[in-house]
Amino acid sequence: MDFRALVLQSMPNGNLDMLLHSEGRSNLGLLKTLDIMLSLKHAKPYTASNSIGYLYHEHYEVVLHCDLKPSNVLFDEEMAAHVADFGITKLIMRDDNSNIIASMPGTLGYMALEYGTLGMASCKSDVFSFRIMPLEVFIGKRPTDPMFISELSIRQWVHYAFPTDLVSIMDDQLLQDASSVRYFYDVLWLVFEVGLLCTTDSPCKRMSLNDVVVTLKWIKKEYIHSMLKAAVTATQ
Repeated sequence: MDFRALVLQSMPNGNLDMLLHSEGRSNLGLLKTLDIMLSLKHAKPYTASNSIGYLYHEHYEVVLHCDLKPSNVLFDEEMAAHVADFGITKLIMRDDNSNIIASMPGTLGYMALEYGTLGMASCKSDVFSFRIMPLEVFIGKRPTDPMFISELSIRQWVHYAFPTDLVSIMDDQLLQDASSVRYFYDVLWLVFEVGLLCTTDSPCKRMSLNDVVVTLKWIKKEYIHSMLKAAVTATQ
């Protein structure tokens, strides 16, 4: 009798869901949180060597995940992100506007409207899931939280607070940075703006993954510049 086994790399630092919602979790800080969001684009599929960004934008066929969520983002020894559970992965031709029919459901709360209701998946469907995760990261609540069971969704909750009342919905641990970094509230506004743009009901109005990464890199750069400037001022 033949014995076959699939040997995978160890992921000793758990997953993003554990990092966000486990008891006794420590404050990641805004900078580390931005790094995690940026790492998702470069995250490697758990059983492949190419990054998610490569599979979306450079591979001759687009590889759709169709079930992106924090519990599928795993961290290795160096806290590098890997995306797991490609069990319902689909391939589409190299066209950002291409759609496929995906018969297997994703996870409630992370599915784009067109996928959850019509079974139509595209690059923009995975972008929706990618940007739901940052909303979850910054407010500290899952899209399946009891408060979102009725007609209120996590996106609607953020939309109602945007742009003047975002502090009221922020994760308390991230707000610890607010007292020390002047640019914090500008970063907060920009990050949530990107999240809202990428989670609209209309796929054609969502940003591409590459555009999201460019925007977040710029936000991170400005944030670091602000911290350095504040540190220099404090020493004078």
